[in-house]
Amino acid sequence: MQKMKNIGSSGRLSTEESEDEDISRLAISTFQAKEEEIERRKMAVKEKVELQLGRAEEESRRLAQIWDEKEYKEALEAFQEKNKEKTQLIATLMELLTESEKLQNSRC
Repeated sequence: MQKMKNIGSSGRLSTEESEDEDISRLAISTFQAKEEEIERRKMAVKEKVELQLGRAEEESRRLAQIWDEKEYKEALEAFQEKNKEKTQLIATLMELLTESEKLQNSRC
């Protein structure tokens, strides 16, 4: 159906055309409001994702520090164990040296 423009003697649009314009404005307004709501939701999701990403990065740094501390502790424990073995070997060597000296002194 084709609409006919009815302009009265005052030069105004007919009521039907005015209603059509109102409906169009309302549709555009509704569309814009929906777009704004979508944009707000998008920004909220983006903020949440960025916040979670920041938390994940912080946790990664903390885990790396813990891992480094763990490796340091393990290396320190290994060093201390080797140092203890060295001390025991030196003590045993000193005992053998003392016994050897005693034997040499008793032979003389």
